Amino acid sequence: MFIGTYQHSFDPKGRVIIPAKFREGLGEPFYATRGDDGTIALFSKKAWDALGERIAAMPSSKTVGLRRFLFSNAAELSPDGQGRVLIPQKLREYGGIRKDVVINGAGSRVEIWDEEAWNHYDEQQSATEIFALMEELEL
Repeated sequence: MFIGTYQHSFDPKGRVIIPAKFREGLGEPFYATRGDDGTIALFSKKAWDALGERIAAMPSSKTVGLRRFLFSNAAELSPDGQGRVLIPQKLREYGGIRKDVVINGAGSRVEIWDEEAWNHYDEQQSATEIFALMEELEL
């Protein structure tokens, strides 16, 4: 399970350091694709393969849009010796990535957010809604 929040910056070549704890959990290679709320989602190979299998088990007529959304701009990534990965330009554009980012653990995946987008999202979260869901989950 991926947890925690880290701040990093993209370099001029489009590379970003993935925190060591996340690299350990993601393994090599791992996969990047479009995520929720304009994020870049990172999945381990195991999680990526399981996602593909779940989608393949559903009727194609129901999943065509999802398959295109997730797989058309996905990339297989392997960190360099400094823990950096090159995120494709199309994914950076999708995420509205300028330079500074927040890299979050999100349970089964890692999310990369443009820092301003994350701050805006974080400010908009309703504690009441979150606590109601926590109560429903008996946390």
